[in-house]
Amino acid sequence: MRIHFTGIAGAGMSAVALMMRDAGHQVSGSDADVFPPMSTYVAGLGFPVTYRFDAANLPPDLDVLVLGASAKLGGDDNPEVLAARSRGVAITNFAELVGRFTGDRINTVIAGSFGKSTCTALMAHILRQAGVDAGWMIGAISASLPETGHWGQVPDMVLEGDEYIIGNGDLRSKFALYHPQHLLLTSLIHDHVNVFPTFADYEAPFIDLLKGLPADGLCVLRNHPAIQAVAPEARARVVWYDTEPCEGWFSRDVAYGETSTFTLVGPRGQALDLATRLLGTHNIENIVGVGAYLLTRGLVSPRAFAKGVASFEGIRRRLDRLTTTSRVPVIEGFGSSYEKARSAIEAVQLHFPQRPLTVVFEPHTFSWRSRDALSWYDTVFKGAARVLICPPPGHGAESHQQSTFGEILARTAATGIPTLGVETAEETIEALSHLRGDEIVLLLSSGPLLGLPDTLPGFLDERFA
Repeated sequence: MRIHFTGIAGAGMSAVALMMRDAGHQVSGSDADVFPPMSTYVAGLGFPVTYRFDAANLPPDLDVLVLGASAKLGGDDNPEVLAARSRGVAITNFAELVGRFTGDRINTVIAGSFGKSTCTALMAHILRQAGVDAGWMIGAISASLPETGHWGQVPDMVLEGDEYIIGNGDLRSKFALYHPQHLLLTSLIHDHVNVFPTFADYEAPFIDLLKGLPADGLCVLRNHPAIQAVAPEARARVVWYDTEPCEGWFSRDVAYGETSTFTLVGPRGQALDLATRLLGTHNIENIVGVGAYLLTRGLVSPRAFAKGVASFEGIRRRLDRLTTTSRVPVIEGFGSSYEKARSAIEAVQLHFPQRPLTVVFEPHTFSWRSRDALSWYDTVFKGAARVLICPPPGHGAESHQQSTFGEILARTAATGIPTLGVETAEETIEALSHLRGDEIVLLLSSGPLLGLPDTLPGFLDERFA
């Protein structure tokens, strides 16, 4: 088949495009207004990509057009969609495509409010390093994997399962289409308030996911009250995990550092010593969850698991250190939701407890821009010495009650943390040029953040060499 992806720079879109290429299909893509790291990544995918939307981008023998869900793509008014429809070409989304082509695989879905990208990448890396050629689809870039999507030669397929809806015209969660045999559920915290106004709305697709597992499947669940409440819905075998002692898998004797060490304990008293360069308690939790899954199923040996954990380099934008010589480290975190932002802040404070923390934050997702989530700003930056906030983007603002830049700044400043609005990269760099040299800077967003991940590290490497 010949498949064209409109919106190829979406993390899920590019991963599925790579899966389809690996499976033997001819692939092309297009996008506009893309930013690093995805723009850099997409440029090296190895198949035709065009940075504008144009009917001329569609190959004459096109079989399927896959349309991304981002508001900037223009939906049904996109010229490529109009051209495909006029030619009678099938139009679908990447979740439907994944479900269609993986129906005969042994699908493991990794789902949750946070942690799913890291867990999916870690699981794929460990399997690959152990010589298991499983397929995978990951909505983030990992230095430990050659690509974000891979078809694989064995039946197992590891899929990052996003609870977000397919699109305005299709309110199903993406993972509802992946027909999993096994599940790793990392977390269940209210998110995406623009499409799930209440927690009951948010947990409903997760309940359906649990109900849909086969009786002979494995369901690995984090030991958390919200997940405990829905666990009885699962027909599959349930195995628990936590960072505290529980009846399943857990961590003990954690020692944090540039390399952190801990012992993974199994339900029969098994003990496995592990080391990781990932930062934060939440990443210890992620490792325990992946270990509970892989070791329960016996997909890798304990030795291979430990080796994979030690060599895993994490994923882009999840607490990457961007500076090389600066006395003021710049760490980039992923702040698409409250829990992800708090996890990143707490991890930096845990590993650098003596350094005053400056957070540079961009409210990029619909949740951060919604007036329904303004209360998140009351506590999300707790412990920071200063917060610089960039303006919220305007795309899709008409779909929800969007907060103004002034409202966000005022809500944050009301916490007593020194808060500054910055509208350009130059303003931000100027504000950071007056640091003393003993601080740490955390860049926090799921968006372009004024291009600061590319420009700020070099400036601070020179300023504080």
